[in-house]
Amino acid sequence: MKFAKVVFTGAGIWGLIVLTPFYFMFDAIGRSYPPPITHPDFYFGFIGLGLSWQIAFLIIGRDPARFKPMLIPAVCEKAFYVISLFVLYQSGRIQLAQLAVGAPDLILGCLFVAAAYKVRSKTFFP
Repeated sequence: MKFAKVVFTGAGIWGLIVLTPFYFMFDAIGRSYPPPITHPDFYFGFIGLGLSWQIAFLIIGRDPARFKPMLIPAVCEKAFYVISLFVLYQSGRIQLAQLAVGAPDLILGCLFVAAAYKVRSKTFFP
C-alpha cells in the first residue's frame, strides 16, 4: 500500500509543478510551435482538466485502497495521452521531441498499473 501512496502522491506533486506554468505560457507556446493557438478555450480547458487530475492523484495517494476504483481512470488518463502522442508521431503530426515529452507519463502510467496490482493484492477489488 505504501508503494501506491508514494506513486500517486508523487505523480500529483509532479503534475502540479509541471502543469501550473502552462497557465502563463499561452503566447510562448504559439511562438515556439507555430501556428499560434487559436482556441484558448481548449488550451485552458486542457490545463484545468490536467490540474484536476493531479488533485485526484493526491487524493488517491492518501488512501489508495479506499479509492481503488479510481485507479482505472487514473491509468486511462496516462494511457490515452501516451497513445495519442504515439499516433500523432506515427502520422507525422508531431516531432520526436514532442513525443519525448510523454515519457514521464508513460513511466507514471506503468507505475500506476503496478500500484493498482499491489493495492488489488492487499484488498478485494470491487
